[in-house]
Amino acid sequence: QVQLVESGGGLVQPGGSLRLSCAASTTLFSIYVMGWYRQAPGKQRELVAAITSGGSPNYLDSVKGRFTISRDNAKNTVYLQMNSLKPEDTAVYYCNVGVVGAVGGGTYWGQGTQVTVSS
Repeated sequence: QVQLVESGGGLVQPGGSLRLSCAASTTLFSIYVMGWYRQAPGKQRELVAAITSGGSPNYLDSVKGRFTISRDNAKNTVYLQMNSLKPEDTAVYYCNVGVVGAVGGGTYWGQGTQVTVSS
């Protein structure tokens, strides 16, 4: 099994910044990809950013240049630094990890953290 603990959401004014963290714990798997999705009310969940174990990131077009994803492999922790936040970034943000191991693999989700961008 994999446990994910998210932190860092909250209320911020437009133009402000937030940093999300997600710590993963597992004794059975290796984590090959870590990422963040978001879901706004009435909309589908979308991939915001992801990063492989080798450090290659990819981003949703609308967040490029504003958000930065990074990971600490030693701590199995992924971060999402969000700058120049806009009201349209308001959503519940979910951590997601892809794992693989001798017993198989899969993806796991965090519980979600609310990000609200409003004046």
